[in-house]
Amino acid sequence: MTISGGWRKSSYSDGGDGNNCVEVASSPTHISLRDTKALHRGGLTFSAPAFRPFLDHLKSPRPRTP
Repeated sequence: MTISGGWRKSSYSDGGDGNNCVEVASSPTHISLRDTKALHRGGLTFSAPAFRPFLDHLKSPRPRTP
């Protein structure tokens, strides 16, 4: 599923030089994310219930591999 229109810059995007811009679009049932610098790559779309666990996983501390 792709959400058309309604894209906005995420409040979590870097406000500095604009190199870390993520855009978000939402509908009542889905949330989509895309990289502003690489629109040709498409994005990720999540069901509304799956979005929170995705964010929680990104925020969780995890070991880095070399």
